[in-house]
Amino acid sequence: DTLWDLAIAEVEKRENPDDDGKHVEVWEKSVLFMGNKNGGKTTIILRCLEREEIPKPTLALEYTFGRRARRHNTPKDIAHFWELGGGTSLLELIRIPITSNNIRSFALVLVLDLSKPHELWTTMEKLLQITRNHVNKILTKLEKTNPEEAAEMKQRMRSNLQRDHPDYDLVDPFPIPLVIIGSKYDIFHEFDSEMRKIISKTLRFVSHYYGASLVFTSKSEALLLKARALINHLVFGYDKSKSVSVDHSKPLFIPAGLDSLSQIGPPPASDSEIGKMRASTPLELWKKVFEKTFPPKNFCDLQDTKDPAQDLQYAEYEVDVMRAQKNQ
Repeated sequence: DTLWDLAIAEVEKRENPDDDGKHVEVWEKSVLFMGNKNGGKTTIILRCLEREEIPKPTLALEYTFGRRARRHNTPKDIAHFWELGGGTSLLELIRIPITSNNIRSFALVLVLDLSKPHELWTTMEKLLQITRNHVNKILTKLEKTNPEEAAEMKQRMRSNLQRDHPDYDLVDPFPIPLVIIGSKYDIFHEFDSEMRKIISKTLRFVSHYYGASLVFTSKSEALLLKARALINHLVFGYDKSKSVSVDHSKPLFIPAGLDSLSQIGPPPASDSEIGKMRASTPLELWKKVFEKTFPPKNFCDLQDTKDPAQDLQYAEYEVDVMRAQKNQ
């Protein structure tokens, strides 16, 4: 056993002295939060963990954890929360939290800032693409060492949609559970209604296509609780919410598998415009329609330009003096 295993066993023994050696399996899940810079990821994590702290900017990759007891006198379930800072600029760090050891119990939460529609598609596409490639590499290795487990994971992602769902063969589920959170709904709510409709419909399509849950949130307690319910379902196995809100004039809330292409409707563009757009997949068509209204910002603008070494919150006098000397 590693030192960590011994420490965990010791803590469990102290917390449950009346256990009489009965072993109750501890539920352990991991979740990675990623998305726009300053999009509200830390706020959502603190709310999930019921911590009254003022969120600080995330530097690179941060880790925290939460624990919940299912019943009195049973070991607590553990949820590992990882958060990737820097928007899309530090994507190579996803190799640290997502590994072949925990891929079976891993989930992803993508937080998109609704108040910045021009960055929305670029951020979403880049983050999901790189994560998917990394997860697929792990699954390919798993297929060689444990084919049953790999097949079971794929089947589990398919099971979000019932077999008799009309879109069963038209979607391409993400390889691990995914929740898409549209943050800053309070600002988004002030947008022109047509703009809101295009963003909402597009995010509904993307979520449905990837077999993901979708929720809009802001600093309002009621909306944060809805996001928390979806995340608690992922990390602590709480019951999945059955409520759905698809009205574009209100905050969206759609658990995975409860939407359909017929309800979402076609991309918001005229038939003649759609006819001129060359797209090989439905996802590409939605991207072109979305980017016609919200041209993407130059990717260089999205890169993290601020040097953390210059950030005052990490100032250390002795180190900084030596550093200045070296630079000189």
